[in-house]
Amino acid sequence: MYSVLIDAVLSSSPDCERLLESLCWPAQTWPETERVEALTAFIQGLGPLLTDSDKTPFTAAQRRRIQDKIESVIWTQCLPLFATISAEPGEAVRCRESTAATCRLVSACVPLCDEAVPGRVALSILPSLQLSDEESLSVEVSSEVMAALIPALSADEQLTLRTMSSALSCMKTLPVALVSKVTVRLLLTLLKCCGGATLDSILRLVLDDLCSWHCAQRTPVVTERALLCLTVISDHLLTPHSLSSSSITTCEPDPRLSLQFWRMVQDGLTHRDSVSRKRALYLLKRCVALSEEEQVECPLSPSGEGETLFKWAPTRSKLLREFWEDYVLVMETLEENQVHVVRPVLNRIDTLIQTTVNDSQASGQGLFHPSWLLCVYQRMFHSENKSLMREGVCHLLELQVLQQPDFALAFSQFIVGPFMDVLSETSLFYRSAEQSVGYSPELGAKLQVFLAVFFTSLPAEHRGCVLLELIQQLGSKHWCAVPLLFLSQALSKLPPSPLLGLDGLAALREVLRCTMITHQVLLRGAAQCFLLKSALCLTDVSAVSLDDFFSFLMHFHADESLCRGTQVWNQLCVWLSDNEGRFKPRTVDGDHTSAATKKETIKGYVQDEIHAFLRVPASTGQTERLPDPKEAEKLARAILLCVDMEQRQLGTAMTNILELLLSPLLDTLSRVSTNIYLPLRKSDKSLQLVLQLFQLGQTPGCQSIGGELGDTVNVALEKLIFKLTDPIQDFILRRLCGELQELFDVERAELYLSVLSQLLASYSSTPHLHIKVQQNNFPKLIKHNLTVLQESSQQIPSMTHQVARAVAMASLAKVCSLVEQEVIATRSETTFALKALNDYFYSSVPSVSQSQSSLGNFNKRLLKPQTGDLSCDLAVQGPLVKDWGRIAANFMRDQWICLSFLIKTIGIPEISRSPETLKAALSCSVEALALLPSDLVLPVLTFMETLLPQLLITEEALCVEAVTLSWDLVQTLSSNGQAFWPALKGFISMAFHRHLLQLSHTQAVTFVATLKQIAADLIELSQAKSGVLGVLLQHCCQTWLPTDRSGGEKADGAFSSVFSHINILTEACVYGPVLRKDQRLLQDVQTYVEQLGDECTVKVIVASENRDEQFPRTCVLAFLSRLDSSNSEHETLMEAVVMALLKKDNDISKSKVRKNINALQHRITNRVWQTLLLLLPKLREEFVATLLNHVFEAGFCSNQASVKYLIEWMMILILIRYPQHMDSFWACFNMDQEKTKTSICTFLSVLVHFDVIIPNLNNKAAQLRKALNSILQWCFNHNFSVRLYALLALKRVWSLAEVHAEEGADGWGGLSTVIKACLNQAEAMQSTGNANKNWIRIQEHFFFGAFHPIRDYSVETIFFTFPSLSELTDDEWIPPWKFEKLSCFSESPSFPLKNPAPDLSQLQPGDWIQQDKGQQDQEERWAEVQKKITPWRLGIQEQEPELHLVPSQRAARLGKLHGALLVVASLIDKPTNLGGLCRTCEIFGASSLVLDSLRHINDKHFQSLSVSSELWLPLLEVKPVELTDFLQEKKSEGYCIVGVEQTANSQSLQDYQFPEKTLLLLGNEREGIPANLLQMLDVCVEIPQQGVIRSLNVHVSAALLIWEYTRQHLASGSAKADA
Repeated sequence: MYSVLIDAVLSSSPDCERLLESLCWPAQTWPETERVEALTAFIQGLGPLLTDSDKTPFTAAQRRRIQDKIESVIWTQCLPLFATISAEPGEAVRCRESTAATCRLVSACVPLCDEAVPGRVALSILPSLQLSDEESLSVEVSSEVMAALIPALSADEQLTLRTMSSALSCMKTLPVALVSKVTVRLLLTLLKCCGGATLDSILRLVLDDLCSWHCAQRTPVVTERALLCLTVISDHLLTPHSLSSSSITTCEPDPRLSLQFWRMVQDGLTHRDSVSRKRALYLLKRCVALSEEEQVECPLSPSGEGETLFKWAPTRSKLLREFWEDYVLVMETLEENQVHVVRPVLNRIDTLIQTTVNDSQASGQGLFHPSWLLCVYQRMFHSENKSLMREGVCHLLELQVLQQPDFALAFSQFIVGPFMDVLSETSLFYRSAEQSVGYSPELGAKLQVFLAVFFTSLPAEHRGCVLLELIQQLGSKHWCAVPLLFLSQALSKLPPSPLLGLDGLAALREVLRCTMITHQVLLRGAAQCFLLKSALCLTDVSAVSLDDFFSFLMHFHADESLCRGTQVWNQLCVWLSDNEGRFKPRTVDGDHTSAATKKETIKGYVQDEIHAFLRVPASTGQTERLPDPKEAEKLARAILLCVDMEQRQLGTAMTNILELLLSPLLDTLSRVSTNIYLPLRKSDKSLQLVLQLFQLGQTPGCQSIGGELGDTVNVALEKLIFKLTDPIQDFILRRLCGELQELFDVERAELYLSVLSQLLASYSSTPHLHIKVQQNNFPKLIKHNLTVLQESSQQIPSMTHQVARAVAMASLAKVCSLVEQEVIATRSETTFALKALNDYFYSSVPSVSQSQSSLGNFNKRLLKPQTGDLSCDLAVQGPLVKDWGRIAANFMRDQWICLSFLIKTIGIPEISRSPETLKAALSCSVEALALLPSDLVLPVLTFMETLLPQLLITEEALCVEAVTLSWDLVQTLSSNGQAFWPALKGFISMAFHRHLLQLSHTQAVTFVATLKQIAADLIELSQAKSGVLGVLLQHCCQTWLPTDRSGGEKADGAFSSVFSHINILTEACVYGPVLRKDQRLLQDVQTYVEQLGDECTVKVIVASENRDEQFPRTCVLAFLSRLDSSNSEHETLMEAVVMALLKKDNDISKSKVRKNINALQHRITNRVWQTLLLLLPKLREEFVATLLNHVFEAGFCSNQASVKYLIEWMMILILIRYPQHMDSFWACFNMDQEKTKTSICTFLSVLVHFDVIIPNLNNKAAQLRKALNSILQWCFNHNFSVRLYALLALKRVWSLAEVHAEEGADGWGGLSTVIKACLNQAEAMQSTGNANKNWIRIQEHFFFGAFHPIRDYSVETIFFTFPSLSELTDDEWIPPWKFEKLSCFSESPSFPLKNPAPDLSQLQPGDWIQQDKGQQDQEERWAEVQKKITPWRLGIQEQEPELHLVPSQRAARLGKLHGALLVVASLIDKPTNLGGLCRTCEIFGASSLVLDSLRHINDKHFQSLSVSSELWLPLLEVKPVELTDFLQEKKSEGYCIVGVEQTANSQSLQDYQFPEKTLLLLGNEREGIPANLLQMLDVCVEIPQQGVIRSLNVHVSAALLIWEYTRQHLASGSAKADA
């Protein structure tokens, strides 16, 4: 139509120039799109008239003018318009339309202009493709203009290539959002317009450029953009080529021949971006398809690039096709990120590997490069699903192909790099479901075997390099404790081989540095032990010197790993002995000639080091810092190792060996107090060495050197040092009494006091030494220090005075500690001298004008000294001045060490003793809590422990403040493991002190409430920090019921306070292993380390803390076992605990949360009934009568098997002890059958054990008749399980009643006939199939077979055997030895610890109700992996350990967070709708879904749409009749009730903003929301519709609203994050 119209215009208007001008627009304006299109149509119409000389109506001059006019349209109309469009980026739609129209105009103008015009226009546009502020056109507009010009440029090869170069440059520099637009637009247009040699040269240019770029910068960004570009040109690049030898020299590009292309593809396959992975896989498939189509050898000749990643041989086309099909299938399946989808194709990975191996062995070189297999593993390692990641790691660890040297070498860099990276993921080391606590995780055990096989398989010349790289990789980042532990253990299991030199030791040192980060002392020490063993078996001693090795040993802590007397220490001694003389000699003073011939012995090395250590320059008179103690530690360890070696080898007297070695040290010490010219540095170094010898010389469990009689080394060391104690003590006391005045002397004082206390502790059995210290030295020291402290403070504090005060207070604190530890006799001159110190602290009682919070010399500050008097030493001591806060804090801490000791031993001086003094002292302690750092408050807590009971009655508010502040401080330490536990113990001893509990119970209500809140906080904290509740419970149980019972009335008084804190006991009864998997992992690994025995010596060194998660339960159960039923208070307590536990059980039973096996609710219920069973024999008969109804009610509840057995056992024991309650038991069988359902099986199980009940019953025949009548009514129940239980009970009871029937008793004859016929028919019916299997299983089941209710009543059965036999997870099993460890556990004949009969312990766990697993076993591997996989049929509980958690915890473990949306579907009754809705709610993170009945989840129609989402989403049950109350409750909780309904006031979904707390009420499929509920809605929302049908399916409607809610809150969350 346009052409006809244009022809008509041109024929009627011969003045085309004026017409052309009229269609143009004014400069610097933005015309409408229609005007641009009109001009384009006009110029297109002029085209034939201007180009066809036969038809043209124009003269040559006119034609020239019109062509010039058309060219000016480009320069004066189009290009300015492009600039205008580029300057207005906000109007996206208009910009896009105008740009397209103007580009069409340019395309129409260019053919009519001079041939040079397109080139000139292109040259003006190309600079704009580079992102620059100077350019007038935007990149998007420039690319569109160039695309319009490219067809006219195709003849100009140079300009075409320049355009291509610009396009490639754009790809490298433009933002990600523009790359795809520009690259696709330019590249595809260029390739479309070119052909022949030009096309080949362009493709070659692109391919070479991309390969060079990727080679130079092999980053994820480069890979992503290069793959984008390659995918764009793949239709042109990957076309059939002529690969004949004659065409090799042509420029025809073939990416398959490029090594760098395949590296890009491999990088893409493992890229983090899913689109890049998809592009890489696409390119791989195109290359394979092209190779198969051409059937030509690829490559034709060996590559000059060193290796070939892709090969194709026509003769092996079938094998190659199958390999790459499997490979693509595996990579595509891995995108699913779900383990149940991926697991079936893992066998294809095995096939790929085997194909690669077979091909390599057959052809020598192989068609399949191993790097393709590494891509598969790396893709699995990068998976977001931790289970899939674990599958990949385990699969690689079991890779048999790595036993071949070539493959081991090919995989080596992958093992050192990506594999080590993925092993840093802690979650990989969870133990599997079938493993017991205390065993190595599956991955840890496999890792040991793998590394040993891998390094053995490597070529010998590569082992050392690969091992060094692996260890360097370990030390290159901070590892979590668990992965580092198991990697260290795997390294220690490598076969001994000299692989590591000095670089290896340096790398191991870096790994040791990583182990120091974790707070887990046990794991840290275990890792050090394994790393030391690794060094011993892998070090090449000829490449390291003795000094190098002893310097390396410095990084092993004596209190965690390398402790004298342990197995690791002994192994080190043996290793040093075996390698003596083989170490690399040291080069002394540049003497290289004789170094190789000298063999350095360890003894000679130690002697040289001692001389060098004590060789110090003469004193310059300047202030000297304390020598680095690490030097003394290194030398002391070397001395002790040397001595232990000598003792093993020679067996000579230790005194002679030590005296020979230590003679320079002994000489220095003998002159330390008399030689005034002895350099201070030499004295300090000698004392440092003595201290280190004492400390490192101790063996585990030895508190003092003299206490280890069998250790000849320690005895010899003691004898040598003993001779020199007088000069050492004289020197130290002289220095402490006035000579320490410089800032560095604060550190010296710590050294001197440590040496002094070590000497006193070591020679505690030497009377004359202690008499001298107690009568002369310490009193003198105390007097001097008090004089220093009592000196008046200077207005401007000097360094000398402040240092003297700090040293004085530290000395007094050390003396007090020694007296408290009974190193010094309590009744000695020292103790009497300390009374003056007591008077000093309480020297002035507060007056009216004085603050009530101040008292005497409490909380004295150590002011920061002026630095002017440091003169030239300022540069040296400056850093210490900056650290003055630490010195000042220690000064105040030392005050409270003295005060806490004095108030316990001496008390407050009589002259100062008054209520005001006590109050002021407590106020000062509260002030100290605020002043001191949190990790230094322990002495304050100890002081308050003595003071609080004296003030509680009169100053309750102040006591509450003190306890509250103390608790706040302890909580702040929860992340500091070293300071937290001592502070927690100190706080609990203070806050829950015996006297406080006794007083508060009766007289301090506010204080009791505070303690209750703190106890609740402690219980909550214990959920996140194992061991907290154990500390509280151990203290409280010992307080309430001391094991020694020496307190008499005081103990009874303290016991009465337990009634204020029953919640502590009840919570402890149900406390158990936490469900947070990270904590469970740490607990499991710590248990494993503890059970390693001699293999890991850390357990011997590190003091064991009761952090066992089962300790609170064992502790409280031991406490309950010691309660005396004859004591009225004990009896009352037991009854209170029972009622509290029953309430807890009742609350769980009434909750709507499903009790999955091993879920938290199941575990708590099980613990409740275990405790009740333990207490049953101690309960009064009258109380048991009130308890019975609760027990029967529990029997009717739906319980897991383990709980059911405990309830049944309890019923049996009650009926045995109190047979008068049999009538109540028979009444249970008369309940409404619809109500009882399958729960009647509980009562039938009791009758299976009727043989132990009937001996205590009167009128046995009548009771047997009742039993048979009760059983018979259930023998033909519609439920199979009920029938099975009833038939078993009938069989057992009839065996008892048959005697009466045979005797012909009245009424038995007819009954006998009926029962026999019934049993015979039942036996006949059970003869085939699953019915027969289940009949056999139920009779052989432990509860009905080996178990005897009376004989097997023991702690072992209740807490270990029953849980293990009823499928409870093993961390719920409490072995008897844990009770045996507790001294407070009371065993009695009626309640033994262990089971007397072994019958139960020999059984295997399992329940009689088992599904036939034959079909499942057959489908472990699928032949057809492409079939639809339904996850719920694959045994999800075996695949996902998270299923042991409740749904919200499971989802959290996968990184999913539930929102606040609550979806109520109680009005919906179709399972298909509910199943789909459940799936939708889980996907979009609803907080929970409310159903009218949880039975829906077992419906096959529900499951077909829910696809296992019910396992990950919390479900609640609310009946329709209960909805009114439920909605009211939710309204009170702040929920907005939203209904999906069309009403007059409904709001449109697109306009409504959902509140965060929204309850979405869904109507019935037919009636919608009932009228009685409509008025409860806060708002009605309707979905905008345009169709004829007025309603949507309820699931679809709900899905729309749930998505809109999710979208809004996702958007708001993103906005908040950006803000």
